[in-house]
Parts: sequence; C-alpha cells; structure tokens
Amino acid sequence: MANYLVTGTAGFIASRVVEFLIRDGHTVVGIDNMNDAYDVRMKEYRLEKLKELPGFTFHRLNVADRSILDPAAFGLSSFSFDAVINLAARAGVRASTEDPWVFVETNVTGTLNLLELCRHNNVRKFILASTSSIYGANPPYPTPEDAASDRPLQPYAASKKGAEALCHSYHYLFDIDVSVVRYFTVYGPAGRPDLAMFRFVQWISEGRPVRVNGDGEQSRGFTYLDDIARGTLQALKPLGFEIINLGGHETITINRLIKLTEELIGKEAIIEHGPFHPADMRNNWADVSRAGKLLGWEPQVDLHEGMKRLVDWYNAERSWAKEILTP
Repeated sequence: MANYLVTGTAGFIASRVVEFLIRDGHTVVGIDNMNDAYDVRMKEYRLEKLKELPGFTFHRLNVADRSILDPAAFGLSSFSFDAVINLAARAGVRASTEDPWVFVETNVTGTLNLLELCRHNNVRKFILASTSSIYGANPPYPTPEDAASDRPLQPYAASKKGAEALCHSYHYLFDIDVSVVRYFTVYGPAGRPDLAMFRFVQWISEGRPVRVNGDGEQSRGFTYLDDIARGTLQALKPLGFEIINLGGHETITINRLIKLTEELIGKEAIIEHGPFHPADMRNNWADVSRAGKLLGWEPQVDLHEGMKRLVDWYNAERSWAKEILTP
C-alpha cells in the first residue's frame, strides 16, 4: 500500500484517479482550492463522493501558494509520499486569453512548488498532467510526442510548456522520476461543463441552443475518463523522464458528435453557429503508440459506449445537472 499526494482532487480526472487509488488499497491526501474556473457545484459533487472513501483526506489549499511546502499546512509533522500526482491546473484555451496570470500561477508556479516539495522530502516520483494544446497549429496527425511544441497558440498551452520544462530540470538536477502525460480531450460522467461533451448533452436535453464555433467540421480525438485515469496510474512506474500522450485515439467532427448525442438522447438539437475562435485548434488526434509501448496502455471504452454512460449519468443527476452553468 502506498500513500499519494494528488492535486486538483475535485477536478474531473483527478477525482477518478483518487477513486481508483483508494479502490486498489492506497491512501490519498488530496488538495484543491475549489476555484470558480467553472461552476463549483460540479467540483463539490465530485468531492463529496471522495470524502466518503476510507483512506482519503482533503485539504483546501492552493498549489500556487508556497505554504504547501510546509507539512503543517496539512496538519503533519513531515511529508511521506510515494509520489505526487499533479492534476491541478487552470485549463481552457479561450479562458487563458482573458486572465493569463492565473494560468501561470497555477500551472507554472504550482508545478514548481510541488517539485520543490518532492526535492526536499525525498519523493522520487512525479506525474504532471499536460495538454495536447501544446502541439500548436498543424502538427502531424496522429500527433506523436516528438512533434514540435515550442510554438503554443495560447497562454494555457504556454504555461503547460513551462511546467514541462521545469519538470525536466528537476529530473536532471535532482533525479526525480517524471512522467508527463499529455491529455487529449477527455469526457465522461460529471465532466467539465466548459467542454463540448457535457454542454451538448445538457443543451440538447433541455432544448437549449447548441452553440457551434465555426462550421462544425473541426475534429477532436476523444477518450473516456476511466481509460485516462488508468493510463495516469500506469505512468507511476519508473520511467526516468518521459512525455506520453494519453487520449485522443478516437476522432470525430463536432457535427458528427452532435448527431451522436441527438441519437442517444432521442431529441434534435437546435444549432446556432458562431465564428471560429482563433485560440482553438482545428484538429486534434493523438498517436498513443508510446503509451502502449511504455505503459501497456490501450483504451477500452469506445465513443458510443462512453457517450451513453455520460447521457445516463446526466439523466440520473438531471435535477441539479441541468442548472450547471455552461458558458
């Protein structure tokens, strides 16, 4: 049995990672600052479920605050973690154009603080959640990890690039074993309400207009939440320093995604088109062969089944999920 520090615990992916760790008999210390980057009711829903699990303790802390380097902030006299899994992040390509400072604070300074925690407390394994947005415009498809990532299109991607660079420097200087997992688009129950999958399910279910940026022919590579959580945990193995794509193996256009959602809900969408946002990537599709080779990872849930699970979850939680803000 191991003891892990997981950041961003109330987040979409982190909450599922914690559930898997607890299920496997480990203990988890979770931190999250419960910010309002999106409707906090979704975070509170996830967190309340985690608090019911044995072996999980929660602290409302901000990774960007250097106070997290002090064990006293956790009510501890010292740290004893087998690994730090840093899933805390400010995410969102468009939101990062409006307040880039908070993205740097959370994604860069927060990562630095956690690497310092590892350095001074002999924590030998560090996982960083990064993003497919780091590949910028017109990468090769499917996109491998060695594709150019030095020309990010938004402050969000730039902040994640900075976090990755910090991870490499701490690996080089202090021999911290680091796995950087670059997530492509992830979906599933209790997902982020600022992403297309949750929005489309809510908007179509409630008869609200479905807003589409551009012509809807842009494509995304999607992967179900459980597959992403499994891959993240498989990346805990000793690797030295590796960057690994997770997700994005199954591509679909936005128009076809809407059609699939209509079919599963049994209701037609009211579609409104708007301009394509320059911060968005036109296409997104991952080469996940490295994840297969290094981690033995492969996705298990296909898009139709994953979307059905999301729709079923929404129907079960509709009394409150219909009120979640989807800006």
